[in-house]
Amino acid sequence: MLTTQKRQPEAIWQSIFRLLRWDKPAGRLILMIPALWAVFLAAQGKPPILLVGVIMLGSLVTSAAGCVVNDLWDRDIDPKVERTRQRPLASRVLSVRVGLVVAVVAFICAGILALYLNTFTFWLCVAALPVIIIYPLTKRKFAVPQLVLSIAWGFAVLISWSAVAGRLESATWALWAATVLWTLGFDTVYAMSDREDDRRLGINSSALFFGDYAAEAVVLSYAGASAFLAIVGGMMHLRIGFWIALFVAIGWWGWQYSKLRQDNLPKLVYAQQFGQNVKIGFILLVGMIIGSVF
Repeated sequence: MLTTQKRQPEAIWQSIFRLLRWDKPAGRLILMIPALWAVFLAAQGKPPILLVGVIMLGSLVTSAAGCVVNDLWDRDIDPKVERTRQRPLASRVLSVRVGLVVAVVAFICAGILALYLNTFTFWLCVAALPVIIIYPLTKRKFAVPQLVLSIAWGFAVLISWSAVAGRLESATWALWAATVLWTLGFDTVYAMSDREDDRRLGINSSALFFGDYAAEAVVLSYAGASAFLAIVGGMMHLRIGFWIALFVAIGWWGWQYSKLRQDNLPKLVYAQQFGQNVKIGFILLVGMIIGSVF
């Protein structure tokens, strides 16, 4: 006699784990990368280990909190989008009250970590908070919401650099610009997989804004990021290791652009390119460390 096995309900801690997106490490690491760029460059490749740990934990907690805020705002939209309909708040596995509690706890943890930092850096952390909170709303009102997300990502550079140096310098702003443009590029790629759903629901995205020229917008963002990274390299007098890493990144971004120009790409390609940017970011980080120390 054949019997069908019912799917076991997910434990609440597993749902919270998914709500924080800790089951998808690429999205968490990609925020940590510019924070690590900044802390290693500002310290000339040799930052205090404890500070690196605080920055890493802070980026993990903050990005997780941002995901919860995003899902709270989008809890009635996500069920109508193929990619997001199984998220815990969208599928009603978790209640709004649980989501609010998780978000508050995550922000409190981030705040406790920020107390380790100097006063100027602490207030930069506070300044980043409204940008993180309002980003999901910009998808309803602003034509290029990915730019707002990119600015939020840029705070990782400002916070980490000032945590080391106690101030913001010319090289800081060049690295900030590189981070904003890089983020705009890879998040536009990520948004390309949702174009049909976003258009149907009236949700704005950079992929829709740039339309048929989305691939060109992406490669121009990467080109701008490359230019500003080169400026950082010159300002910081980074040696050959950095320039090799930058050359690899530019080549990889160029290859990605050649893929994006193809017609009828499967949605998996966009997710793959997002994940590849995590690897590119770490290659650049290794190049910055080697270029600073050796």
